[in-house]
Amino acid sequence: MAPQQAKPSAPASRESAAPTDDLPVGPPSGLSAIPSQYNSEQGLRQSMKQIAYDEAREDGYRLKGIQLIDGVRQGLQLPVKTFDTAAIYYHKFRVRFPSNEYNYEDVALAALFVACKAEDTIKKSKEILCAAHNLRQPHDHKTPDDKIFEAPSRFTVGLERHILETIGFDFRVQYPQKLLIKMVRKAFPHEDSAAREEGKKFLRVAYNMSIDLYKTFAPIKQATFTLVLAILELTALLLDTDSDKMREFGSPADWHSQRACVLETMLDLLDLYTQFPKSTKVGPQLAVQKVMDVKIDINNIVAKEKHRRYHGWCDRCAPDVVDTRSVTPGSATSPATNPSLPGSGSTKRKRAPSEGTQRFVFDADEARKEKDLVNRHFNDEYEEHEVEVEETIRDPEPRHPGRSNHSYRGHGHNQADYGWPSHHRSSRHGHPGDRHRSRRGHGY
Repeated sequence: MAPQQAKPSAPASRESAAPTDDLPVGPPSGLSAIPSQYNSEQGLRQSMKQIAYDEAREDGYRLKGIQLIDGVRQGLQLPVKTFDTAAIYYHKFRVRFPSNEYNYEDVALAALFVACKAEDTIKKSKEILCAAHNLRQPHDHKTPDDKIFEAPSRFTVGLERHILETIGFDFRVQYPQKLLIKMVRKAFPHEDSAAREEGKKFLRVAYNMSIDLYKTFAPIKQATFTLVLAILELTALLLDTDSDKMREFGSPADWHSQRACVLETMLDLLDLYTQFPKSTKVGPQLAVQKVMDVKIDINNIVAKEKHRRYHGWCDRCAPDVVDTRSVTPGSATSPATNPSLPGSGSTKRKRAPSEGTQRFVFDADEARKEKDLVNRHFNDEYEEHEVEVEETIRDPEPRHPGRSNHSYRGHGHNQADYGWPSHHRSSRHGHPGDRHRSRRGHGY
């Protein structure tokens, strides 16, 4: 049987013809926004102000959360890049949600769970929870198949979605360790045995400092080159290394950075070593007086070069910003594996008007075309016209048909009617229609 020939389609009408322009066809894309990988110190403080950030308490939770991520990472033998990613996700989540909604341990383990997927070092949620349990309680060793990890595993998977919403599906993370090793090898060549031994000592301190750096907010404020330059310079100052080796790298402008940002990162690390030395890897190895002397020298450099303590700080900016936090339920009933906080009520947040479904457009020209197309639907255009209309005035109708419109105002009864019955306390001034009422019916 021969196949049937397809019927020729009718020519398309002019109304159904495709548009001649290259604008995309489909529903409006909504509001367009460019995600920012970094944040300023002022922006972080404004975000923390919205969640009633208690600095003394939240700083301790921040350090404990990063230490937990690092300990579980080492227990599972994960690469350092997974630790960097998890720490950044943890910081971004903590500056938008207070600790009375989500336990810091739950957030730390969930951030590590998301980081394992983002860095292609996949681990199951039960494996991460089991490693955290064995780290806290080494005498009670358990396996990932234990039933006690069923409920925490479901909660970790549910918290994964909230972390993805918080970071806006922006998985860009900087890894300073790889660049740090290359620059240390350049400063201390292996041809010289003395320089090689000095370089090993220098790298040991600098590498631990790169881990301590993620216990501050510097990784979400500065770029990779800025972090590495700050670590190299601060390590050289603390170890009294020859400054000529650091001059080989030139100025920060050669590395797409600024001197003010490098100084800010160094001061952030020094604040960490002076306030929380026991919670760091490098702090216990340093003398307190040496750290204070280096901090004083850097503050003098900041004042001499006329830099601000925090780069990009604006005194005239409004302290309050629009609340753009996502709608996520609180975890007052959080099944924390080791709860450190009592349960507390949670508050639900409303989605900001500018927040919606996030899309990824890689072509800047296409993004501009979509934005121009969408603006046509959101721009309201009005035309004002004045029209004169003649209206006929009708004669007032009598209140009681068949009777004269009698008013009591002429008899001295000039009381205003405010909706209450026209009854009076005294029968002397009562309404003429009340003469048949009983005395008890008078008044109220």
